[in-house]
Amino acid sequence: MADLTLPKPVRHKKLNSYITGNPFVTDEELARMFNVSIQTIRLDRLELGIPELRERTKQYAENTYAKVKSLAGREIIGDLLDLELEKSGISLLEITGDMVFEKNRIARGHILFAQANSLAVAIVDAEVALTGVARVSYQRPINQGEKIVAKAVINSKSGNKYNISVTSRSGNEVVFQGKFRVFAVDLEEGANN
Repeated sequence: MADLTLPKPVRHKKLNSYITGNPFVTDEELARMFNVSIQTIRLDRLELGIPELRERTKQYAENTYAKVKSLAGREIIGDLLDLELEKSGISLLEITGDMVFEKNRIARGHILFAQANSLAVAIVDAEVALTGVARVSYQRPINQGEKIVAKAVINSKSGNKYNISVTSRSGNEVVFQGKFRVFAVDLEEGANN
């Protein structure tokens, strides 16, 4: 079998470029992609000054959470990775042991719903935003250890009503879809009536 390993300078350049465009890629995925060991990828990242996935996620989250108006950061289920108020948002949720049923290690349905719902509310540019209607569809069971990436998009807005769709994926596979109607609420207006 021929050696498919790239020379180190070439690998470093491609690695840096790939991580810049795909900041949530794991070391394991990079090792497979570049046909090297995980340890080699870790050393490459260290030499290039690229933090590990957890730190990259944390950096993205810190920059993104400051934009949210409708929720406190701890009220968002999952790590908020990207947010454009009045447009879209992305969050990442790793399914841990406390999120699954003990008997079969399958994620509880309300966990995926909570990730999608909190993301839908977070993209609304209002001090208070509440879900009025939700229609959801679970495509398959989710297991402990899976990483779920949810993307919310505002499809339309009429007055204070937002129609938002959320698609959640595990890898490239769609595992959950939801349509939410979210209302921006003016608390002062309600208090004066």
